Amino acid sequence: MTATSSKRTPYVGHLRCCAIPLAIGLALPAAAQSTDTVVVTGSLAGQRAFDAPSSVDVVGADALRSAGPMVNLSEALDRVPGLVVNLRNNYAQDLQISSRGFGARASFGVRGIRLFSDGIPAAGADGQGQASHFDLAGADRVEVLRGPFSALYGSSSGGVIALYSRAPARRDAEFEVDQGSAGLQQLRATVQAPFGGGFSVRAEASGFAVQGFRPHSQAKRDFGNLRLGWEGDGPDRVIVVLNSIDQPAQDPLGLTRAQFDADPRQTAPQAIQFDTRKSLWQDQGGVQWQHRFEGAGALQRSELAAYYGERNVTQWQAIPVASQAAATSPGGVIAFDRFYSGLDGRLFWRWEGFRLVTGAAEDGQRDNREGFNNYLGSGATQVLGVTGALRRNEDDRAYRGDIYAQAEADLDSTLTASAGLRHGRLTIGSRDKILAHGDDSGSQAYTYTLPVAGLRWQPRPNWSLYASAGRGYETPTLTELAYRPDGNPGLNFAVRPQRSQQLELGTKWHAPDERLSAGAAVFRAETSDEIGVLTSSGGRTTYQNVGHTRRQGVEAEAAWRIAPTWHTDVALTWLTAVYRDNFLTCTTTTCTTPSMPVAAGNRIGGTMPRSMYAELVWSPGTAEFGLELNGRGPQAVNDVNSDFAGGYALLGLRVQWHVDLGPGRLELLGRVDNLANRVVAGSVIVNETNGRFFEPAAGRNALVSLRWRQGF
Repeated sequence: MTATSSKRTPYVGHLRCCAIPLAIGLALPAAAQSTDTVVVTGSLAGQRAFDAPSSVDVVGADALRSAGPMVNLSEALDRVPGLVVNLRNNYAQDLQISSRGFGARASFGVRGIRLFSDGIPAAGADGQGQASHFDLAGADRVEVLRGPFSALYGSSSGGVIALYSRAPARRDAEFEVDQGSAGLQQLRATVQAPFGGGFSVRAEASGFAVQGFRPHSQAKRDFGNLRLGWEGDGPDRVIVVLNSIDQPAQDPLGLTRAQFDADPRQTAPQAIQFDTRKSLWQDQGGVQWQHRFEGAGALQRSELAAYYGERNVTQWQAIPVASQAAATSPGGVIAFDRFYSGLDGRLFWRWEGFRLVTGAAEDGQRDNREGFNNYLGSGATQVLGVTGALRRNEDDRAYRGDIYAQAEADLDSTLTASAGLRHGRLTIGSRDKILAHGDDSGSQAYTYTLPVAGLRWQPRPNWSLYASAGRGYETPTLTELAYRPDGNPGLNFAVRPQRSQQLELGTKWHAPDERLSAGAAVFRAETSDEIGVLTSSGGRTTYQNVGHTRRQGVEAEAAWRIAPTWHTDVALTWLTAVYRDNFLTCTTTTCTTPSMPVAAGNRIGGTMPRSMYAELVWSPGTAEFGLELNGRGPQAVNDVNSDFAGGYALLGLRVQWHVDLGPGRLELLGRVDNLANRVVAGSVIVNETNGRFFEPAAGRNALVSLRWRQGF
């Protein structure tokens, strides 16, 4: 893997069509799903999760429905081992997502995890993304991939989360009303119908609002999704997906240790002072076309997918006025318009005992990024929390082009070998439009080759063992390249991509009658040139390579149908994620020279040593009662390990019931979470240089959801 650069040269070129990642699938250490569950993520052409030489879990529509109002991925994905999805209880910030420790250091947004919704990436070409627009109500399933095979999705793929929407199976309309604690309200209407000739449509619209359990944490979310399908008797299948989201939200900010201990329900004073908030809207669309070949020999089918989207974000931050005095300050208001698009094409081949997929993909983004002061005027007439003078104006771009292949061969009746390779080039750059403080333009190109291989041995029909190994690669994002630590203009090309070597060993087993199933995986990832914080001053954060890290651990899960009406599921994770080299960093907002030592052996900020999920479910007739236990170990707030969010175990209770009434069906969901009303930090803002690390979880909270389904 090499990196080349044309430093200080304005980035030129066009935003090309870009990639929809390869749906190359994986396996499941997950025991909770049926052994016949078919996965697409990480697989050649869709295969049983039990047969995949890697760790993949499937969270189905029923689990998504029972987990909450179907707004956030954090509601249902805590049942997946190795994955941490923390709800910040702050809709101005995205979820905190990490997979086996990758992505944990992201302060905001999603970093180092590839996200897809019906094949459309929710992570930009530079590796930074968000999941606010995932349509959980319309999902058929969410697939989660961990381990070496995630490298087949290209750079910055420490794990993969992919949502697949549900195809209409009948003509009906659904109307749903949700009411919950902290002023939560939601209305949702859905119409779906299959038509003659293979055509189908599913349309959904929802409006969500919440007051929040902390002052200044109001949020709204208006969402619409349209799925059009055509699958006739011929060899072709076409799906079109369009969706739109509008989400304004207040930002209560994190709390310091002293504030959290004194009153975890309070809001940081700076949030009120600067009226911290965020507005977001996004429109996107995608199309997928599949064609089956007949009489073409080994060539079985082709798939082509393309997408385009626009995203607008404005965020008012709590950066002090004095910190914006420097000529190089980007101000206290972030605003950007992002245009992104992608294209992915692949061919599927099959010979006796051998299967192959080949493909090429492009994806890219263009950001018109601006920064403004968060104040107007001065002295007694100064107004805070508004959009002031322009301080930053640039055109940021990232483009990625990849080619890939994956093969699978049956060596004998019990032994299968898999291998894959992805080769790509990412070009990332910026063109500065304000030159009074110097020219911050520049571009950088990164080239990578990512191999992965796996071996699966099935000594018995109900028992499988596998091993896989691969190479990962994570480039710095546009944000991490934006500023140089010496204060001079130009991008920070001193930051190199981080590279990892990953290994996984796993096993999957189920009883002959499938009443009991279990899986386990042992994993290890050695990373060099890990990217971390260097300096932080005046709203400008710079980054550095901090040496070697190690992420290793164990995942285990089991599902047991105790009796016809009773079942239980358990998922456990043990993780060690540590720095292996000493380095210096900054921990305050006025730090221009790193002076705080981070010792080898320190835990990587944002990671936790263990997590677990367990549920016991009783399903008598048309009702279901579930008791849930969600546990987390202590979470490091920063790389210095100066503090930790305490570990916790929270109990939840859910009740579901349905009754058929004439031509329709009434469904009820009731939930009470955090039954014991425990005071805990649900997430942390990693390496927050103001010391406002802690984001409190909600206390005891309830949700009641009514849904009416009417056929037509």
